Amino acid sequence: MQGVHGRRRSGQGDAFWQFRPFLAGDAASRVDWRQSAKSDRLFIRETEWEAAQTVAVWRDASPSMAWRSTLAKTEKGERADLLLLALSALLLRGGERVRLLGAGRRSHAGRGALVTLAEALGRASPPPEDEGLPRHARVVLFGDFLSPLPDISRAVSALASRPVRGHLVQILDPAEETLPYTGRIRFEGLQDETHTLLPRVEGVRSLYAERLAAHRDGLKAICAAAGWRFALHHTDQPPEAALLALHMALAPG
Repeated sequence: MQGVHGRRRSGQGDAFWQFRPFLAGDAASRVDWRQSAKSDRLFIRETEWEAAQTVAVWRDASPSMAWRSTLAKTEKGERADLLLLALSALLLRGGERVRLLGAGRRSHAGRGALVTLAEALGRASPPPEDEGLPRHARVVLFGDFLSPLPDISRAVSALASRPVRGHLVQILDPAEETLPYTGRIRFEGLQDETHTLLPRVEGVRSLYAERLAAHRDGLKAICAAAGWRFALHHTDQPPEAALLALHMALAPG
């Protein structure tokens, strides 16, 4: 059954775009034998519309994602993995190709692709890079995005220059949003940050909220400048709503 993604349209979008390697799930009838005869690999003529049906996904695998508070039942990294794989399953079912950034230039399609993606996801993911993404592809990045804004801006700008359209999904634990602690608390960093001892956490709650809001405004500004979309998800909330909203946002048209 054809979903809202992966639809083929006739017209200008059927103009030749580029050759790409034959992938598992591609029909043998689509092989361009003349181009394939020039090497030991099979190639397919890809149209502009088909190139736009490549979705590259990435999730932050840094230590800060391997954390949860008592307010949530799942770590940020676990929720990022779930959303990435569930979204990939929906896209693959709709006939699109999915590429995992940080795992090479191969795009996946058809049966068995989700298993391959899941296996690749088990390996550490470096910062997202374009890795030869086709123009007009789409990108979805999952992470807490609490690193310095200039670092995030450089990564997004590099991808947007392809040009590709993108979505940045910030995943936070509810405790990171509200800082619900009281009294004397020692905060220990997960990525070699300096430990901080606060005698009264409630005394800095307002300042913390202001800085978190300013950081999020910075993320939104980065996305707006690149023509991307920003979304926020908390790990104490069900993933279904976030998944549906993201899937619909990726719909063509």
